[in-house]
Amino acid sequence: MHTVVERELELKLVLSPERRIPVPARLGYLTDDPYAVHVTFHIDTEHPVYWTFARDLLVEGVFRPCGQGDVRVWPTKSEGRSVVLMALSSPDGDALLEAPAPAVSAWLERTLRVVPPGTEEEQLGLDDELAQLLAQ
Repeated sequence: MHTVVERELELKLVLSPERRIPVPARLGYLTDDPYAVHVTFHIDTEHPVYWTFARDLLVEGVFRPCGQGDVRVWPTKSEGRSVVLMALSSPDGDALLEAPAPAVSAWLERTLRVVPPGTEEEQLGLDDELAQLLAQ
C-alpha cells in the first residue's frame, strides 16, 4: 500500500527583481519513491512541466542554501514574507521559482511523518524482494 502526500500551491516565477508571475503547482511525495519529491508546474503550455529531485535537498533548502547543478534551493524573504527559492536549470532553460516557506514546510512535515528520515530504504522493500529472489 503506497501513500501519496500532495499539496497544491501557487509559486511565483521570478522574471526580474520587480516582476513575478503566478504559477500553479503541485508538490507530490510518493512512498514508493521515498527519496524524491515531485513538483508539477502548470504553465501556459499544453503539458505541465515536471521536476523531480531529492527530498533532503528541499528539507535542507528551507533552512539554508543547498544544492548545485540543476537544482539549488535556499530560504530568503520577499516583501516581508518567508519564501523558499528554487533555481532549476535544464537544457530547455532556467527558472527561478519562489514558494511560500510555511506551505512548503507544512507539506514537508507531512512527508516526514509518513516516511521519517532514515527509513526511506524500508519503503522500497528491497530486502523482501532480494530474499524472495534468493529463495527461488
